[in-house]
Amino acid sequence: MFERIVVPDGRLPLFGPFPHAIRAGDLLFVTGQLSEDPETGAMELGPIEDQVRRVMENLKLVLAEAGTSFDRAVMARVFITDLRDFEAMNQVYSSYFEAGKLPCRTTVGVVGLAGKGNVEIDLIVYCGEMGEA
Repeated sequence: MFERIVVPDGRLPLFGPFPHAIRAGDLLFVTGQLSEDPETGAMELGPIEDQVRRVMENLKLVLAEAGTSFDRAVMARVFITDLRDFEAMNQVYSSYFEAGKLPCRTTVGVVGLAGKGNVEIDLIVYCGEMGEA
């Protein structure tokens, strides 16, 4: 059975016809988040660090709505328009995870993203019982 997760009250607008996340069994698939400010709807288009921070905060909203958190993430995909921003992106991205408990990740350089942002991140999160890792 699938459960569709949508952050209520327009706190996190959607760019298209899809939910913020879908829970399928013990897995939560979180739609790629952009650097859109949920308060204003405006895209954060400043330095890459600010964009990544906004994306991660948006992911945090979706995870909270689903009753989980970053520490349960098992896979992330990062789409970035300028690979010269890779190290700066990593600095902010990694600060959202407990040391030594980063999820697996793929990073892809892309020509463009919806909303004209420079970074998009999606997640797969395990929501079942967890033993010691």
